[in-house]
Amino acid sequence: MTRSVLFLCTGNSCRSQMAEGWLRHLDGTRFEVASAGTHPVGLNPRAVTVMKEAGVDISRHRSKRVDELLGQRFDYVITVCNRAKETCPTFPGATSVLHWSFDDPADAQGEEEARLAVFRRVRDEIAQRVREFERYA
Repeated sequence: MTRSVLFLCTGNSCRSQMAEGWLRHLDGTRFEVASAGTHPVGLNPRAVTVMKEAGVDISRHRSKRVDELLGQRFDYVITVCNRAKETCPTFPGATSVLHWSFDDPADAQGEEEARLAVFRRVRDEIAQRVREFERYA
């Protein structure tokens, strides 16, 4: 049975995109996966870079507004930032609404390598949570 999952963030540029990419990569046959943002700002190129390093291609993803998906039914709605949790719209029929809080790597400061280090850390934290979810969902 295929289950549908929506990863929701504020900007739909990093965390929700990485979570979508990980779940598709790990078990895209059992899950239909989407991501969206309450205020999308476009796909962050650093997210694409660090996911590619891990063997996951999200370069064709696009940042979507959550309103585009309001008519769809999701078994799981997973917010990956606190602001999205606070403003998450109701998705009738959602079996579970979960919240996973991750730092926003887009807020990283400093030289490029320091910023990429934050993206890699968040990428790996998301991968761990997605693997746990994939095993038990």
